[in-house]
Amino acid sequence: MKTAELGYASVDLDRKKRTGVPEVIYGAGKNAEEIIGIASTLREAGQEPVLVTRIDEDKAEACAEAFGEDFIYHKNAQIGVLGKIPAADGVGKIVVLTGGTSDIPVAEEAALTAETMGNEVIRHYDVGVAGLHRLLAHEDDIASATVIIAVAGMEGALASVVAGLAPCPVIAVPTSVGYGASFGGLSALLSMLNSCASGVSVVNIDNGFGAGFQASLINHVGVKR
Repeated sequence: MKTAELGYASVDLDRKKRTGVPEVIYGAGKNAEEIIGIASTLREAGQEPVLVTRIDEDKAEACAEAFGEDFIYHKNAQIGVLGKIPAADGVGKIVVLTGGTSDIPVAEEAALTAETMGNEVIRHYDVGVAGLHRLLAHEDDIASATVIIAVAGMEGALASVVAGLAPCPVIAVPTSVGYGASFGGLSALLSMLNSCASGVSVVNIDNGFGAGFQASLINHVGVKR
């Protein structure tokens, strides 16, 4: 397996060859110089795009100075993308839904992750069960999706409702949105884990990246990459 040793990081250059998905940089806990060094190494090895998750504005500004217009920062999702997002080559489309507007940052992390991995993504936000008609207005997209990502806080009911409508896997993402009894997303997490609807899988609280990654794997089953 081919790696590049930078002293502070051992950069995996063969991940895409092994898994079909290239290396991703987790920005939290790394300084700007480390992120730039890893991203430069991946780019020199032929990887494009390079995805950087959980990167704050200061680090993103340093990356933009280093890479110029090739680096795009998505502030809401705290995601940076170095290079062009590829054309979609999955078998179908990924639909990303949120219960409320406050869930959008996590949903955008999922959506942008999926897009950088070569997927068509359709977004429908603020369609939670407090106003069920908003969700039902998108029945056609739900019915035609290959995989759905349902992002919700509070009681986390969205995933169960969607799984009762959709003919595809549903990835539930609990968010740390809600009042005191939501326990920072734990209430939504437990609700989603205890869903009575079949076909629901659950990632960790606020883990939009994990949901987008998993959705991409599902959407590329049978596609040689």
